[in-house]
Amino acid sequence: MFKSGFVSMIGRTNVGKSSIINKLVGEKVAAIANKPQTTRTAIRAIVNRPNAQIIFMDTPGIHKPKSKLGDIMVETAFEVAKDVDVLVFVVEATSEEIGKGDRLILEKIKEANKKTILVINKIDLVDKAHVAKLIEAYKNEYDFSAVIPVSTVKNTNIEVILYEIESNLKEGPAYYDIEEYTDQTTRQLVEETIREKALKLLNDEVPHGVFVEVEKIKKKKTIENEPIFNIDAIIFCLRDSHKGIIIGKNGSMLKKIGTYAREDLERMLDIKVNLKLWVKVKEDWLNNDSFIKKFKLQ
Repeated sequence: MFKSGFVSMIGRTNVGKSSIINKLVGEKVAAIANKPQTTRTAIRAIVNRPNAQIIFMDTPGIHKPKSKLGDIMVETAFEVAKDVDVLVFVVEATSEEIGKGDRLILEKIKEANKKTILVINKIDLVDKAHVAKLIEAYKNEYDFSAVIPVSTVKNTNIEVILYEIESNLKEGPAYYDIEEYTDQTTRQLVEETIREKALKLLNDEVPHGVFVEVEKIKKKKTIENEPIFNIDAIIFCLRDSHKGIIIGKNGSMLKKIGTYAREDLERMLDIKVNLKLWVKVKEDWLNNDSFIKKFKLQ
């Protein structure tokens, strides 16, 4: 019997949902940075197993919105949760108790009434007694299909997540080709990769206002007759002071972002990449309907 189904990863910002998905897939499909709100839209990641196909939906972290983009991100996370077969609720092992954000998510889980697996991430940062106490607190709130303590740093129990998900899926077809691991287009992968590098390298106040848009992507041949992607992309930011930080002294920061992004893209796409970046100011784009429409759930 072949099983298949859609799974939503839900949780507060920065709990490690994207890191877990990348570990499960074995490929980098979601941006990772130690900054809140790294994931802005629902990203599909595909895991093909001998008798099952699992389609993960990595959704934006739940947070208190401060802009129209924030509203859309939270709306997307909750809308996806309504339409999947299994929910994976990710929380941090370092939490002392169930906080307001996690309680809000718990209420949405109860409303959805879906099979839900609780994943307690970052167990490498606390002792076993603390984890046991947290597990007990969550078990008193909801009848989870499974509770799995994990560590992406030490690869603890990552495979158990797949096993538990598969056991909760119904018989169904493969929705995607077995060679695929994401439904993102090359353009989307490029934009997310550039943004991830900016998130990792820039000062705390800048990343939230960064938005990347690919203007051109063309496949050509080098002089040595090797295939190459020529990519032009713009990094938008909120103000002139941010533009100066992104470019850096003599263009050093922009060059660093471009180099790291190109190296990642060449690994992911298995092709040489010629990446050109520009920086432009677009004030208050976080509340600009024409800009943020691409983040709405399709």
